[in-house]
Amino acid sequence: MQILAKYDASVDMKKRITLRGSKYSHYHVEELEDGRIILEPRVLVSPFEISKNTLSMMDSSVKSLKQGRVSKPVDLSSFSPE
Repeated sequence: MQILAKYDASVDMKKRITLRGSKYSHYHVEELEDGRIILEPRVLVSPFEISKNTLSMMDSSVKSLKQGRVSKPVDLSSFSPE
């Protein structure tokens, strides 16, 4: 793996470190026992966005429902209402 940037950073009074020229705005952080910190970039997805795979699965389920291919009703009587 090629090193793209190498620099020293210090922790400020609020225990923050500034990343210079970072390509991502969100990272997953892992702190190891030996003091190393591993940052993995994360790309956040809009919570209201539905993936193509999910939409295709929903279309398939509705098609099966309209064709009468359904499972037996689920018995929820063992659960007490809140």
